[in-house]
Amino acid sequence: MEKELQLSIPLSVYSSLGKVSSPYTDHRDIRKYFEKKMRRSLPKYCRILKKSIDARHKQDIRVVVSAMFSDVPFEEELLSPDLSVFLKEEVHKHSPDFRTLRNSGMDESDRVVVCGSGPAGLFAAATLTSCGIPVLLLERGSDVEERSADVERLKKDGMLNIHSNIQFGEGGAGTFSDGKLFSGVSDPRRDLVLRTFVKYGAPETILFESHPHIGTDILRDVVKNMREDLRKKGARVLFGRRMSEIEVKDGKVIAVTHVASYNGEDPVRVPCRALVLAIGHSARDTFYMLAEKGVQIQSKAFAVGVRIEHRQEAIDRAQFGDFFESPILHPANYKAVTATSTGRKLYSFCMCPGGEVVCGASEELGVVTNGMSEYARDKENANAAMLVGVDEADYGSDGWDAGIRFQRELEKKAYACAGGHYYAPAQRVGDFHAHRETESWGAVKPSYRPGVTMSNLWEILPSEVARTIDEGLTLLDKKIHGFDDPDAVLTAVETRSSSPVRIRRDENGESVSVSGLYPTGEGAGYAGGIMSSAIDGIRQAEALVLRYFASDMLE
Repeated sequence: MEKELQLSIPLSVYSSLGKVSSPYTDHRDIRKYFEKKMRRSLPKYCRILKKSIDARHKQDIRVVVSAMFSDVPFEEELLSPDLSVFLKEEVHKHSPDFRTLRNSGMDESDRVVVCGSGPAGLFAAATLTSCGIPVLLLERGSDVEERSADVERLKKDGMLNIHSNIQFGEGGAGTFSDGKLFSGVSDPRRDLVLRTFVKYGAPETILFESHPHIGTDILRDVVKNMREDLRKKGARVLFGRRMSEIEVKDGKVIAVTHVASYNGEDPVRVPCRALVLAIGHSARDTFYMLAEKGVQIQSKAFAVGVRIEHRQEAIDRAQFGDFFESPILHPANYKAVTATSTGRKLYSFCMCPGGEVVCGASEELGVVTNGMSEYARDKENANAAMLVGVDEADYGSDGWDAGIRFQRELEKKAYACAGGHYYAPAQRVGDFHAHRETESWGAVKPSYRPGVTMSNLWEILPSEVARTIDEGLTLLDKKIHGFDDPDAVLTAVETRSSSPVRIRRDENGESVSVSGLYPTGEGAGYAGGIMSSAIDGIRQAEALVLRYFASDMLE
């Protein structure tokens, strides 16, 4: 017998019940507390399904726990997630005798090329490999070990490697973020993604935390472990190789050519049965190549803005009141949005508690901001992107790449304003409201490296964006006390929160213009963040197998 129950537990009581680090351990004290409140005995075994913090009432913060109780031990499936499970169910509908997908003598002519090793590409490759399909995974950037050194060199010395940076390299842009895994996407594959991350080294807490995160320090090891397992299962993984061309015959992709990222030399042509395009939102040269090959790409709305930094302690106080120092509570986060008189909303994105603002540039002479936290989230500042939506009314409708050109213009203005060397322009919130250049920092010190230049961001941001931020920060202070702190720091410019283009695909996930081409993830315009990109990667791999392989793989 199994029974699912939920209780709202006062913080002071929960702190005496013992720290929950795994969903599958005994949790004896929690079970006893549930029995006391329910006034009846419960089955012996307890599994934590979800844990969240209810801080709506600052004087009575509670921990909401959902748990499943059973007379028999729960099966711990953490180490054996099956990435082809949904695919098997789909194929089984068409074959009552279907049992499993298998490698039925496939050779390299059946190869699928996966371009990009962000979450969409990694999970697509893992799904295909689990079906026994030969996979070549191409990544224009470096592996995570070399990439980490390149990112650190940029922070320390202002030396940008345009081939290996926060945008390009193993794990994608999310590897150097906060490793956030919550998403508005409702899909049963979500649990599969979480269990896969745990298999490769993520903490088991992500299985039940309401706002799970891994942190960039742990995520780097997770993607490395995932890569090594792909290789053990037969996938070929190449770094420093940029897809320079796709070959289309009779409306279908039949081959790709890849070259050395650093010098464009050593071209290698690879025949393939299909191509998963998981290139991320910053592979602008690849977008142009695809357009030249007849792949239909359209511009779409996206957002631009700045990074805001507060002292993490100030955010903790605002969110948790007098309980802000409780060891049970994690560093506080927030999700903020407000309408303004400009007709546009100001909203937070990619909030990083206890983190730092980082340089997300991938092109020379341009500055891009991003946010990053490690698992402990123990740095002095909290940061988040504060974004305003933009569309064709802002950047024009003259071509599918109008949004890309708009991004570039802002990034180059930010670089020039800060004086080069990948410094970023920054400004106190109080000075931003007064339209004056900052002359000194207050209680909040900017964390961006290699450094910032005191600036007036009104000289960089589009007027409607600046006006929306100006009014929106004041309005948000009514929701989060201290949000409009004059000493908070704004660092510019945030342009890469989402893709400015969409590579059109049909209802089955295939490109509307080139057969065998599967645009996937954030860069293709169909996801936003690690979780939704990973889910899209699995879905696209499933669609590809059903279209091109299922009839060959039934037992």
